[in-house]
Amino acid sequence: MNEAAARIYAAIAAIPRGRVASYGAIAARAGLPGRARLVGRLLGEVPDGMELPWYRVLRSSGHIAMAPGSRGFREQSRRLRAEGVEVKNGRVPLSRFGLDGDLDHALWGMPDG
Repeated sequence: MNEAAARIYAAIAAIPRGRVASYGAIAARAGLPGRARLVGRLLGEVPDGMELPWYRVLRSSGHIAMAPGSRGFREQSRRLRAEGVEVKNGRVPLSRFGLDGDLDHALWGMPDG
């Protein structure tokens, strides 16, 4: 595994339960700003045996990237809801659950609500 992939996987692994991050935010946290597509590609290539909270990664709009109604879409929605994340019409309100805002709140604060 190359260093960029390792940093991206580490950034995904660090998303706390009940929070989400966009592909772009993960790229930026991994020190690779502007590489959101690389994050998406690497999520499709997770090494066997590596457990990642893949379902916590969303589009910058807060939408689930998979086709609405697909098995993956339903699984991602189910896993997010199980962690207390609000999902409406395939979208999560990033202002409440996202890591793109204040870092201290993202790491230590509870979602508003």
